[in-house]
Amino acid sequence: MARRRVPGDGVELSVLDEGEGRAVLMIHGFPDSAALWRRQVPALADAGMRVLAPDLRGFGESERPAEVEDYRIIRSVADMVAVLDDAGVERASVVGHDWGAGVAWALAAFVPERVERLVALSVGHPNALRERTIESREKAWYTLLFQFEGIAEELLMRDDWALLREWMRGDGDTERAIERLSRPGALTAALNVYRAGSHPRFELRARSPVPSVRAPVLGMWSSRDAYLTERQMLRSEGWCGGGWRYERVEGASHWLQLDHPGRVNELLLEFLG
Repeated sequence: MARRRVPGDGVELSVLDEGEGRAVLMIHGFPDSAALWRRQVPALADAGMRVLAPDLRGFGESERPAEVEDYRIIRSVADMVAVLDDAGVERASVVGHDWGAGVAWALAAFVPERVERLVALSVGHPNALRERTIESREKAWYTLLFQFEGIAEELLMRDDWALLREWMRGDGDTERAIERLSRPGALTAALNVYRAGSHPRFELRARSPVPSVRAPVLGMWSSRDAYLTERQMLRSEGWCGGGWRYERVEGASHWLQLDHPGRVNELLLEFLG
């Protein structure tokens, strides 16, 4: 698939650019890259859409800034605007998964004029994530581990990445992720998205609500998601002023686009088309 280098917000990004027609921006999460969408890109391109799938800053073939603050979510939002600008796209449908869903929600909330439709996989609206339950905290235990600079890296890599393998439970792109994260500085860069965006200290601060999304939204959650609750996705409806649709994908892990690509593609084509 065609890739090119694109200037982002102070970094250079690697972007997959495939197909022609109405634009769809696809944003991956941790610990992935744009390759996560390999089973969706051909289906969307064949349906007459242009797919733009960047590697987020710090991931894949994109540049890896050194400072934790460079991984604040607003910097990735600025990167996505730069990708659209470089492609000459005024408005796009946006599809995000995991951390990329958080970026997608923020893009739709703060730069609404650039988002035509939004599809969020696994992660709900930021406001829905702020009300923590014991279940959500238990599932997100790893976000605390990731805050320990140096220690988290050593634990994850030790014994041929045994902890990361166990954490991924045989799902997702485990071997691809390990190959990418083994590059110098790559694991720290990937963990920095959590260090910049999900440190426990943020719960002690009064934060303004994230605006509601004006675009139509499709939320997807999978029944075997080991990291996120269904509740946070369902509660997102309260911040979707342009219309809300929810689909539960049965039997799929957190990486539903890999486990059940046929169902995910069907939903994407129906909603985006």
